[in-house]
Amino acid sequence: MRRKPKENNFKAILESIRDLMNEYCIVPDWLHNIFLGYGNPSAAQWTNMPDLLEVVDFKDTFLDSDHLRSSFPDFQVCFTSPDGSEDLEPIPPFRIKLPKAMKSSNHALPGNKKSTIITPNNGNVGDHDYEKEKLFVEPYTPADPGPYPQDKPKQNSVRFTPTQIGAIISGIQPGLTMVVGPPGTGKTDTAVQILNVLYHNCPSQRTLIITHSNQALNDLFEKIMQRDVPARYLLRLGQGEQELATDLDFSRQGRVNAMLVRRLELLSEVERLARSLKLPEDVGYTCETAGYFWLLHVYSRWEQFLAACSQNHDKPAFVKDRFPFKEFFSNSPQPVFTGESFEKDMRAAKGCFRHLSTMFQELEECRAFELLKSTADRANYLMTKQAKIVAMTCTHAALKRKDFLQVGFKYDNLLMEESAQILEIETFIPMLLQRQEDGYARLKRCILIGDHHQLPPVVKNMAFQKYSHMDQSLFTRFVRLGIPYIELNAQGRARPNIAKLYNWRYRDLGDLPYVREEAIFHKANAGFSYEYQLIDVPDYNGKGESAPSPWFYQNEGEAEYLVSVYMYMILLGYPASKISILTTYNGQKLLIRDVVSRRCTTCGIPPPSKASYHS
Repeated sequence: MRRKPKENNFKAILESIRDLMNEYCIVPDWLHNIFLGYGNPSAAQWTNMPDLLEVVDFKDTFLDSDHLRSSFPDFQVCFTSPDGSEDLEPIPPFRIKLPKAMKSSNHALPGNKKSTIITPNNGNVGDHDYEKEKLFVEPYTPADPGPYPQDKPKQNSVRFTPTQIGAIISGIQPGLTMVVGPPGTGKTDTAVQILNVLYHNCPSQRTLIITHSNQALNDLFEKIMQRDVPARYLLRLGQGEQELATDLDFSRQGRVNAMLVRRLELLSEVERLARSLKLPEDVGYTCETAGYFWLLHVYSRWEQFLAACSQNHDKPAFVKDRFPFKEFFSNSPQPVFTGESFEKDMRAAKGCFRHLSTMFQELEECRAFELLKSTADRANYLMTKQAKIVAMTCTHAALKRKDFLQVGFKYDNLLMEESAQILEIETFIPMLLQRQEDGYARLKRCILIGDHHQLPPVVKNMAFQKYSHMDQSLFTRFVRLGIPYIELNAQGRARPNIAKLYNWRYRDLGDLPYVREEAIFHKANAGFSYEYQLIDVPDYNGKGESAPSPWFYQNEGEAEYLVSVYMYMILLGYPASKISILTTYNGQKLLIRDVVSRRCTTCGIPPPSKASYHS
């Protein structure tokens, strides 16, 4: 199946098949018929699932109220304040009560064409004789996070399209979500926002991320790190973790070490808090003593402070004078209290207490690492209890399935990117990395993101590929079975003229506004007559494509021509870091490297960085 022994997971997959022969419950009931290919194709869609989230807190998904309105063109958006009155100047974040029309039909999802039409009494529907259903949105003011810069949440800056919003809504609800993402349409950004909103709406649930390649997994993981998900809840398993573009170590051992270091930092903060309250510092000896300190001295003082505040609303400086932890927060970058108004200072005081409660909550989470002494026990606890988002490749999942079952690994949601490139069996195994609970599968959501028009699973054996349909992924099979999917429809990667090369392959692929409007996309490419060219390269020295060894294809003429174009671009002033060289074969990639090193070094031209070569 594969040439490299390190990637050979055939034995592990056979063991998984053998073990599953004796299992009664394999996949969740809601996915069973869909997986086998019969029944109602839309039975696993969120609109047909029980236990839906009625009200969803979208956090930083929407950048402003206009963004929200444009995301729901088929609904009349009504902003209401918590007391029921209408809010005229709403600002994010927003909580949205999903209307019945959205639940009754997938056509009502944002980004789809069909509107919700209410027929008048006479039964004749004209162009304007319909009324949009109301979408009730509650803007709310988030709690003050705390006085320190590290307390401030990281914000999303992506202006999601209506179709992406539809994919996010479907992804955070129970059931099967399939997202087709053409090139440059923001598949990864959509996946990251699904994870972000899901974490905040269902904080007790755990999510498993699966991709085909380490590079895609790292891209996804790096974007999650930029969102408002604490690093202590993230875990990256497998060999590609070293290539993450971060100073933090997200492997099992790296996360354990980070928790132990964080424990010492937090205990020193507890000692500083005890000093500020004129109490003995030995309360910061262990996580357990810190927990007792929280209950006896910190929380009790806060309750007394709240009781006193309830009777002194009319005194603007009361909070500033009576806040019990004022000395502890004296090192904050800005003064915490102004004394101008009771309400403003009370909000700041609650932010300070939120900082303290988060600190002691982290200490409680560190307590297990204090009690468990062996490295293996700590790593297993981190993987099975601590981490909320666990990421790995499908190969790692297949190789380590038996280990996951032994340690009692559990998860509620599965998100799979690049799912159209993964063999069907490698898509199936990640659904089965946990034991049943009382005869029922625990899995609540299955989110498959991919593009069946792009690269299929690579199967070397021609018989398996052609006659066994092994190169058909589960994602592609679901699409062919007619299971509903959401297709992202706005690309932001290429100039519109270049996008025309492939947008005919999709239903309604357009361009994001900035691709059409920004000046950089209208400038000519210096030294080139066209935005893209297809060039037929004749045989070089009487020799065309060759294969010095099996599956090792090379073409010297194309390599020489390509390097000549590269040198021409460098001499014109194009920076080497902005030029990517793409080829379909590893043999050709190595040949291009040889030609670049031979021709560019003698001319003093910088070669492309290793990251610029792709195959």
